[in-house]
Amino acid sequence: TQDSATRLLDPYKKQFEENALIRAYYGVQVNPGNWCAEEFVAKCGCSFRAVGAGNAPRGSRNGAIRPDVLLVDDFDTDEAVRNPDTVQKNWDWWEKALYGTRDTAIKTLIIFCGNIIARDCCVVRAGEAANHWDIVNIRDKEGRSTWPAKNTEEQIDTALSKISTAAQQTEYFNNPVTEGEVFKELVYGKVPDLKKFPFLVIYGDPAPGENKSKNSSTKSCVLMGQLKDKVYIINARLDRGLNSEFIDWYVQLLEYVEAKVPVYCYMENNKLQDPFFQQVFKPLVGKVRRERNVQLYIHPDEDRKTDKATRIEANLEPLNREGNLIFNEAEKNSPHMKRLDDQFRLFTLRLKFPADGPDCAEGGLRILKKKVQQLEPVTVIHHNARRNPKRL
Repeated sequence: TQDSATRLLDPYKKQFEENALIRAYYGVQVNPGNWCAEEFVAKCGCSFRAVGAGNAPRGSRNGAIRPDVLLVDDFDTDEAVRNPDTVQKNWDWWEKALYGTRDTAIKTLIIFCGNIIARDCCVVRAGEAANHWDIVNIRDKEGRSTWPAKNTEEQIDTALSKISTAAQQTEYFNNPVTEGEVFKELVYGKVPDLKKFPFLVIYGDPAPGENKSKNSSTKSCVLMGQLKDKVYIINARLDRGLNSEFIDWYVQLLEYVEAKVPVYCYMENNKLQDPFFQQVFKPLVGKVRRERNVQLYIHPDEDRKTDKATRIEANLEPLNREGNLIFNEAEKNSPHMKRLDDQFRLFTLRLKFPADGPDCAEGGLRILKKKVQQLEPVTVIHHNARRNPKRL
């Protein structure tokens, strides 16, 4: 808006009015008669103008000189990006009205500043057309503050803790994710007595490495069971951590079951993961058995998997849509279950947000189905028919 543009121009105006170094080197720059909040011309001859989105900047000039710097700040709004037509309308104004104020014969510096608040917004379109595009989040790829002198880790944690994960991703990580794009609602309910299940499955998905940074992949372990058409996510572990901690999650989930029902333990293990499974995880499991006297045996899941995103959507979304994927309401406030909830709600086919938890649940679902089929009695159909003498 015009008012916002005027406020953003004010710090530049204040520098000419109050900066002692500018006065010392270049003299007084305040130019009475050409000095107002929306537009001013310094005595050196440089002019500044605030232009609100949608206003009429055509014809802007300082004498014969057209603008040689266009600084566009927070052009996108939450309301505008909800409507593709409005985004296009704003972009048309930028291309046809504002950009056209430049002089084609003079090099022009164009700067767009703003958050990526939607997949399609003006700052994204500008970034794709730019010679250089910096995307700076509050934390870097290693999960550390990108401006530690200003924002400490504790301060960032406090700020982020007050808003939803979706808001965090949009406002602080330039990752506009929408809740419920695939999993529109999650069903929480009471899990039947574990003794009623014929068996349970613990499925684990180990993230590579032991990086605990806030942007690293999450390890996950999910305890699941099935009764008729209902699939229950009974308990879960989802976090970043060490390989030894990941193996300990299996023990924790086994202790949760308290031997009320047989439990099959599985771990994702494709060909690339197998050396790590053999050299790292098997010795860790053996160590846990010896030191803690627990019967822990983990089967490697070596099934070849298809694309992660489409597999999650195809196998879990219909189950969830029909209300047959039940999350344990007793564990709803667990930090692990909350992280799993976030990953389900923010899941998209573009995988812009971690989906290690849903991926793990999909692996557990496959094992459940496989075991159910194996345990079903084989039905033999006897067919008695008179022999046809003319049949070959």
